[in-house]
Formats: sequence, C-alpha cells, structure tokens
Amino acid sequence: MIGRLPPSSNTHDITSELLLSMRMLGVNYRRIEIARPFGLRFGNAPERAQFHFVGRGPVFLRAANGSLHRLDTGDAALLPHGGEHALLSSAEQPCKDIGAYPTVELCASVCALRAKDDTPLSDEALMFSGCMDFDLGGMQMLVASMPEVMLVSTLLKRYPELHAMLDAMERESISQRAGFAGILARLAEVVSSFIVRGWVESGCGDATGWVQALRDPRLSNVILALHREPGRDWTVAELAAVMGSSRSVFAERFLELTGMTPVRYLTELRMHLAVQWISRDRETIETVAYRLGYGSLAAFSRAFKRVIGRPPGALRSQMPAAE
Repeated sequence: MIGRLPPSSNTHDITSELLLSMRMLGVNYRRIEIARPFGLRFGNAPERAQFHFVGRGPVFLRAANGSLHRLDTGDAALLPHGGEHALLSSAEQPCKDIGAYPTVELCASVCALRAKDDTPLSDEALMFSGCMDFDLGGMQMLVASMPEVMLVSTLLKRYPELHAMLDAMERESISQRAGFAGILARLAEVVSSFIVRGWVESGCGDATGWVQALRDPRLSNVILALHREPGRDWTVAELAAVMGSSRSVFAERFLELTGMTPVRYLTELRMHLAVQWISRDRETIETVAYRLGYGSLAAFSRAFKRVIGRPPGALRSQMPAAE
C-alpha cells in the first residue's frame, strides 16, 4: 500500500529538495573594458543562459522584450533563457554585435575585450559576462517559468552573504591579479546559482502553470515522489494514493496544473535526467535505461528521441573526451 508523503510546508521546501542537482557551468566568458558611448548586442542560443556582472557602471541591460534595467557597479543579472539582448551606455545607444570586437584569450574559457585607448577611467565601463549551460536535471521544466531577467539586487536583503561575493568579483575584475579570470568564472557560477535559488525560495515570483502544481500541498507530494523514484513503474492509482484522492480527481487535477498527463510528465522527467546522467555524469546508456525503469534499450531510445529530439547515442558522440 502506498502511503502519503508528509505535507510540504511551502513551495520552496519541495523545490529546494528538487534543486539539489542544479548545476551551472560557464561555457565562455568575456572581461569587457570599453569606452563610452557603447552598445553591445549579445545573441545567445536560447538553450543557454547569460550572466552579466558590472565592475564599473552604470550599464543598461535591454532584454529581448524591450525592458530596460539599470545595472550599477557591483550589480549582476542572469538571463535564464539567453536569446538576443544588449548592454548599453545609454538607453538609446545603437548596438554593435559583441562578436565584431577582437579579443585576447586569458585562459581556457575566458577572453578579454578591450575597446578603449586613453579614455579617462570615469568614461570606461567594465563588465564580466558569461554564457552558461543551465542544468536543473529533472527540474529543467522550471526554467520555462523563470522571468526573462533576474537581478541580484532583488536578493541582497534576503541573502547578505552575496555582498561579499559581488565585492570579490568587483575587486578581481579591476585588479586582474594572477588567476583572476578563473576566479571570476567560478564566482559567476556561484552567484548565478544564488539568483536561481533566491527566486525559488521567494515563491517563484508570479509564475503560473507548472509552478502552480508545486504550490498545491497534495499534488506537490506526487511530484516529489516521482522525482525521488523516477525509475519506479508508477501507476495512476499509486500516484492518486500519494495525493489522497480518487484516480479521476488526481488525473484531472494533474493535467489542469501541469498541462500534461502523469505518464507524460514522468517520461519527460526521465529523459531530462537521462541527458544529465549521460552528458554530465558520463554514465553508459544501458545503465541510464536500467536506472529509469526501462526493460529494453530500444524502448528507452525511442522515448529519448521522442522527448529530446535525437537518439541518446548522438548525445554521447558529442561529449568531449574524458581527461
């Protein structure tokens, strides 16, 4: 008999547990030193997040939807959806593609862009920007509910420890001491993770849709059960028992709040985990299929391709060689 899980006290309790596998890894970074006026256009792939830190401001961030955000010295912003956006010295400044500027490599994943001559310090802007892989594992669907721009300034009262990290980023970006590029990259990843966690612990803002399921005290227990045991051969009756309702009421409520059936949700959850385990943890496809409850590799491969859009073998073939 399936017993009910203890009720979650609030939304961030369950999401905090589910975010244990959160991982943000910088793909490439730029230390940008540029004279005013300037307009820099970024065009990230939608599946990658973008992080910006301002070491010497102010700088204006214009998002894809046209919203404008002022970033002062020591400010940072995360754009979880990536996409086209711009950093500007003033709101109406025309833009030039960031890729049009020459750069110098500082280390494996960090380069420097310097577009200034003898400009006075007061007329220079300094930024540290990074394109990131945003991996939430089984919680990847949470990304769709995130706002286009997430500002660190909204979290400083709740998380005073961020002040020290931002101060360190400012010092490292200006001083350029030995190893500063790698230190900045690691700090950017930590600050970005703080931004995501802060949004979750604040109740996910005004997000609706799938997030509403996490706000439902009984349905959130079902989601938690699925995430704890994604390889279990769950039935609708078992999940309804976790919720404490009839199968029909459970199925209707689940579809209403998540936009998909429980079976579809479980399949997508499994495939997002599979991507993480194959590409990040380097598990074999056979091991992943077994962990996720598939009796045959063929059945797993069909489900993977249906959800992810390519077979698992293609994912493995694109992985860099292990060092």
